[in-house]
Amino acid sequence: MKNGIYKWILLTGLLAGSLDILAAIIQFVSVTGKSPVRIFYYIASGVFGKEAYDGGIPMVIAGFLFHYFIATIFSAFFFFIYPAIPILRKNKIVAGLAYGIFVWVIMNLAVVPVSRVNRGPFHLQQVLIGMGILMLCIGLPISLMANRYWSRNL
Repeated sequence: MKNGIYKWILLTGLLAGSLDILAAIIQFVSVTGKSPVRIFYYIASGVFGKEAYDGGIPMVIAGFLFHYFIATIFSAFFFFIYPAIPILRKNKIVAGLAYGIFVWVIMNLAVVPVSRVNRGPFHLQQVLIGMGILMLCIGLPISLMANRYWSRNL
């Protein structure tokens, strides 16, 4: 591939994943007052079910790795579709915000339903907060980084 695209994808996955988890921690702790470690148990529960909450440090590490893996997969997908879809280059901000909505849809309508996560009741406010976090912390940085990479390599 051209000029280190895999390095850019990895760095973008780390950036977006870090912004997303930081926002999730701030939101979770401010709402619940509970330890942010529970977020990583929750992520790990997607694969390991309720047992993840009793799994200690290995489950925290698994949740951490799953989180960054998912962020990197979403980064890779955007990087690879970017040159093929001209509309993404027209407005990188709008493209990023729209991609954040796309990520929310995929996660909540495809990934989470097939996982072992214990889902709670639907709350519109939580949906909007979660979608906003993904728009700003996943979609936008991924779009900006892809735009920066491809503007140098197309």
